[in-house]
Amino acid sequence: MKKTILIGGVAGQGSAVTSHLIGKIFCRLGYYVFNYRDYPSLIRGGHNFNILEVSDKPVYSQGEKYDIIIAFDQNTVDLHQKNLKEDGFVLASSKIHADKIKDIDTAPILEELEGPQYLENDILIGWLFKYFGVDKEFLFEQARETFGKGSEKIEKAIEKGYLIAEEKEKLEKKEGNYFISGNEAIAIGAINAGLDVYLAYPMTPATGVLHYLAKKEKEYNIEVAQLENEIAVVNAALGASFAGARAMVGTSGGGFALMTEAISLSGISELPLVVYLSQRMGPATGVPTYNSQGDLKFAVNAGHGEFPKIVVAPGDSQEAITRTEESFYLTAKYRTPVILVGDKHLGEDDYTFKELKNSSVSKDRFLLKNPPADYKTYEITDNGVSPVAVPGQGPVVRATSYEHDEYGYTIEDAESTVAMNKKRMLKVEQIEREVSRLKPTAIYGTGKNLIIGWGSTKGAIIDALPELDGFRFLQISYITPFPRDIVKKEMEKSDKVILIENSVTGLLGDIITEQTGLFVSKKVLRYDGRPFTADYIIRELKK
Repeated sequence: MKKTILIGGVAGQGSAVTSHLIGKIFCRLGYYVFNYRDYPSLIRGGHNFNILEVSDKPVYSQGEKYDIIIAFDQNTVDLHQKNLKEDGFVLASSKIHADKIKDIDTAPILEELEGPQYLENDILIGWLFKYFGVDKEFLFEQARETFGKGSEKIEKAIEKGYLIAEEKEKLEKKEGNYFISGNEAIAIGAINAGLDVYLAYPMTPATGVLHYLAKKEKEYNIEVAQLENEIAVVNAALGASFAGARAMVGTSGGGFALMTEAISLSGISELPLVVYLSQRMGPATGVPTYNSQGDLKFAVNAGHGEFPKIVVAPGDSQEAITRTEESFYLTAKYRTPVILVGDKHLGEDDYTFKELKNSSVSKDRFLLKNPPADYKTYEITDNGVSPVAVPGQGPVVRATSYEHDEYGYTIEDAESTVAMNKKRMLKVEQIEREVSRLKPTAIYGTGKNLIIGWGSTKGAIIDALPELDGFRFLQISYITPFPRDIVKKEMEKSDKVILIENSVTGLLGDIITEQTGLFVSKKVLRYDGRPFTADYIIRELKK
């Protein structure tokens, strides 16, 4: 079973909430669902739509042709009816006009229910799932779980739509699945890792993490706060880190630009910090609610001066959990900033998994329990990692933006400057060994031609592979430190190497050349703000 369902309307009509509920119901029935969100930067008006890809087999991206269009306004039909499949249909109220329509006169039902206009959405939900032969009581359970005490009228609206429809297809109920966005997964990974403080200034598409953690603040004893700007956010987080807290901040490109000075501060002061960078289409404000991978080299090179940093890029919700847990582990153990790179597609779209796995990394905070009286904040060690104490334990603990000696006192002499730079850079070799154990790459398929990708392109590439004879896929999850030996080996044994990336120039290709000396000659790039689909990739590679 495979269905592609588009749900659309103007901002404010509830297309996102409706789509999520429909997707969740399919997931609870045991089906796999990918939920793609598309919306302009408007509070009201414009055109919002979601695409649900529903299948009895794992699916990680949205289709381009639709079996069903659920239209809340005429514009949805006018824009998308051309992509309706031959045997597809439009589901809408009778005020909508379309060629292949299952229309419902919702006006008298809404009058009878004495409810708001959005109940029309629930009438259509009831019709849809009667069409698929889903038990009515099961729908009510999902509504109650989603909306709580306010679900009574929603249930009545679902029932009205249910009674109108006829069963045409029968879906079997199986063991339910998890339905989770990348932002939710990153928040869950942070909680699993022992997060203490999350600070952010709202910026699409990273804001979902802020909202999720704010709801969980009391349950998990987390300090979650929205500060006045991104400069305040990142510096306050470093203050929390100095005090021993596990701290994380989240933003998108423009906010990340404001944070880069403090990332450099994290580097020299060796204060642990996880920075979530959720990319969107730039430059500047750009196309703020759409997708891009154009900040990759910015993340890799963020912060002035030279210091160790880790850049990790999960490819889906499951990986977002484990890579976030790894980020907290690495920043705590090696006292260096970690930049967790996502984008709108990863962060705001929903994936389905049978189970959610955690990383096996330690949750140790790597803090001294009884620091010596002669404690050296920046003690020079064989591996460059200094033992960590927090203020209030007895000895003085210092943090500074200036170059310093082992105690944290400012220095400017040549010998000490060289010693401290060497000390910090010693950590690079340790981090490379550690990351190599965390499986920084993954290979899918066995063909002689190689597709290389990173981040959210993973889902569409995996979905496309069965239709691409002779291709395999190398996903790179750690950008810094770069897995150069693995990448070089895979490229050298391939007939063709093709980079797939949501950018104008193919940024990962530049990094590959810098790290391996090899060139990626063929690139499939998309920079219209929309993510790749499997169909798009298949078309481009067959050329």
